[in-house]
Amino acid sequence: MKHLLKLLDLSKDEIFEILELADELKKKQKAGIEHHYLKGKSLGMIFQKSSTRTRVSFEVGMYQLGGQALFLSKNDLQIGRGEPVQDTARTLSRFLDGIMIRTYGQDEVENLAKYGSIPIINGLTDFAHPCQVLADLQTIREYKGGFDGRKLTFIGDGANNMANSLIVGGLKAGMSVAIATPDAYQPDKSVLDFAKAYGDKLLVTSDIAKAAKDADVLYTDVWASMGMEAEVEERNRAFKSFQINAEVMKYAKPDAIVQHCLPAKRGQEITDEVIEAHAGEIFDEAENRLHAQKAVMVKLMA
Repeated sequence: MKHLLKLLDLSKDEIFEILELADELKKKQKAGIEHHYLKGKSLGMIFQKSSTRTRVSFEVGMYQLGGQALFLSKNDLQIGRGEPVQDTARTLSRFLDGIMIRTYGQDEVENLAKYGSIPIINGLTDFAHPCQVLADLQTIREYKGGFDGRKLTFIGDGANNMANSLIVGGLKAGMSVAIATPDAYQPDKSVLDFAKAYGDKLLVTSDIAKAAKDADVLYTDVWASMGMEAEVEERNRAFKSFQINAEVMKYAKPDAIVQHCLPAKRGQEITDEVIEAHAGEIFDEAENRLHAQKAVMVKLMA
């Protein structure tokens, strides 16, 4: 494991190694045990897209690991003024021990890894959100004890980065995955091709009740992600009925947990009632971004 670009690149064993280390680091942090595995190391954090959870969790995570994190917005880098990504990658590789990038195109992340000589971590692209799904898997395991025989259901935009990454992470971990989405919003072809090896473990349907039936985990995300501002009205119409609410919860198992990568638009993809009823697991999930990402950084940079 040289980089974390997308979950498609990781084996099941590598995913579980990250989860085991994340659990260990979480215990140490809770117990106040120092764990400076990255003492003297520096992480560059490139943000083409802003974020609350990504910035704070990586910055605090590097501090807890004994290293430092540098926030680099598009205004701080020459890449925003036309410098080729390969030149940026080669230059930053001379100064830093790792780069986390949160951006639009997956190709930008892949090119940083291709031309740089240090580990690259995908903090989010329009295609994939591997860090979030590692935190999700950690949370699901905490609440459900494991993955085998469990069903994960995502309701909303089947073409977005969360649906793509949840399919890959969920199937590799051992769960069955259902995606409830309008027909026009299907997961990426590369993800669907990957899922063929898992037979009927993946269900993609526009039938919310069918997707949510007997789910152990119900998951959703905003209908319009950053960069989709021009599509908001169209998406609001398309996803109007694709909401996690009290009615949908009835289809899932009585002890089902709810996950949301946040920020949430209450009253759209999820009701205020459901968020408050499941705030425990949703904000444990948010916290686990810290622990899962620290595990990734230690694996790549220690």
